[in-house]
Parts: sequence; C-alpha cells; structure tokens
Amino acid sequence: MNETAVAQMIQEVHMRNSSSIVYNNEISLSSVIALAYYSAGRDYTLIREMPAGNGFSDMVFLPKPTSLKPALIIELKWDKTANGAVSQIKDKKYVSALKDYKGIILLVQL
Repeated sequence: MNETAVAQMIQEVHMRNSSSIVYNNEISLSSVIALAYYSAGRDYTLIREMPAGNGFSDMVFLPKPTSLKPALIIELKWDKTANGAVSQIKDKKYVSALKDYKGIILLVQL
C-alpha cells in the first residue's frame, strides 16, 4: 500500500530489463510488470489483454480462491496521467469483467 515505493521498484526493474530503444513501449512495460510480480503467482492468476467492458484491460491480477489479496486492474500508459488511465478503466467499464468477484478491486495505472 505504498505507491511511491512500488513505483520506484517498477522503474528500477524497467530500467534494468528494457532496451532504451523500446523503453516507452506498452509491451516492454507489461513484460516488466509480469517480471516484477513473478512471485505473485502463488496468489494471483495474471490475465493479459482481458476482454472487459468496452475494450481490453491491459493486465488483470485475479486473486486465486485461497488468496486474501485484492484484484488488480492495470492500465499501462507511459505518456498519460494516472487520472487518465483510471478514467479509461472506469469509462470503458473494465471492472464489469470481474462481476462475479466479491473482493476489493484496485485500479492501477503504470
């Protein structure tokens, strides 16, 4: 629950694992997120480009039935504001894809 620390860690992983040629690229960033959250596999199922509402959510971390973790809907934007990405999640109704999920859902912009 410390967004500054998480952002810093993601940036460090991104810097170490992405070529400068493709640094500002959604595919590169999604690979870095998957790498950074690799250890989350025991708690989450990762779904990329999940059909959701009026589009596709870039990444969804869906908690496994044994996990008490929240679901994460992630919108990747390297050239947009956090508010713009979260607005996209809301406007395109990405949360509707998790209508059967009964826990907390975090909307995340990276």
